[in-house]
Amino acid sequence: MKTCLIVDDSRVVRKVAGRIIQDLKFETREASDGAEALDACRHDMPDAILLDWSMPIMNGLDFVRALRREHEGRKPVVVFCSTENDAEHIGEALRSGANEFIMKPFDADIIESKFAEVGLI
Repeated sequence: MKTCLIVDDSRVVRKVAGRIIQDLKFETREASDGAEALDACRHDMPDAILLDWSMPIMNGLDFVRALRREHEGRKPVVVFCSTENDAEHIGEALRSGANEFIMKPFDADIIESKFAEVGLI
């Protein structure tokens, strides 16, 4: 079974996204900030990461940059999920190593569509 790490400082967002992603036949794990997510990846690299932009301790942008420098850090498909949705933010996320970008609020159809686009399902 594929794994997805859901990284968001909102517990509610993590739970909602988790239900959607589990329905897509993924095992899910959660992290509340980028530092916690980086530790989780060092322990067990997931197949996919759904990543928030604005978080305490380490934001999503710093996380994805650090992740891509890790051993096997190019492996996970990273989908940014943020309210920061102007062209400048999206471009910066993609240049920093994200594979795709979805805007909050999201629903099951949006996540399923993006996961399909990047070859996860």
